[in-house]
Amino acid sequence: KYKANHLEETESIIEKQRLIKDEQEIEYLERACELTDNCFSHLLNFIKIGMTEKQIAFEIEKYFLDHGAEGLAFETIVASGPNSSKPHEITTERKIDVGDPITIDFGCKYKGYCSDMTRTLLFGNVSEEHMRIFNLVQESQDKAIAAIRPGVMAKDVEDAHRAVFLRENLDDYALRGLGHGIGLQIHECPRIVIGNETVLKPGMIFTVEPGLYFPNDCGVRTEDDVLVTENGVENLSHTPHEIHIG
Repeated sequence: KYKANHLEETESIIEKQRLIKDEQEIEYLERACELTDNCFSHLLNFIKIGMTEKQIAFEIEKYFLDHGAEGLAFETIVASGPNSSKPHEITTERKIDVGDPITIDFGCKYKGYCSDMTRTLLFGNVSEEHMRIFNLVQESQDKAIAAIRPGVMAKDVEDAHRAVFLRENLDDYALRGLGHGIGLQIHECPRIVIGNETVLKPGMIFTVEPGLYFPNDCGVRTEDDVLVTENGVENLSHTPHEIHIG
């Protein structure tokens, strides 16, 4: 019989249940991340000057399907040269040229669970200014990951990365959030964004993806998937960050 005085919260009930991953879910996510790392290693021998962004994206999907993934976790982004200045650019027929930064944002599904990794490749001779931007983005990610442990709030991790951009007066060229949870969906809780007071707990898995974007010039983003542990954090993405080609 319904009792009017017995009320239970239902807002975002599914999302809250997905916040903490169990051992099986963590295993599937680790495997998805491993496949993504392996795919990137394959790409380093595949990418050549003159290839189009779409050729690279097609090779990513082919690799995943050939190596045990169910497919893409989301539509792959390959953004080269000025295209990299657009955070969520659509992959085009643009050809890779010497000096281009190439941002590759991709992931796969394994047993229904999603990975999400981004690397910005340094192709050919990179300008001193573009290298400075790359290093600042990497510093901001390092600061964010160092801040992750049980008991801190999501906003504290976001603040740790943003402090680097504020120090250099570059915050206007950054996005307003640092990361998002991953699992059965590519965007889940917790949201690692400005002001979010969600307290981090062991079993949470989310992305850490700082970036700087300069219109019509270049963009740099790096992204790892991390697991909050009992004592701190484990990075599930093992691909090196600074990768030069040519």
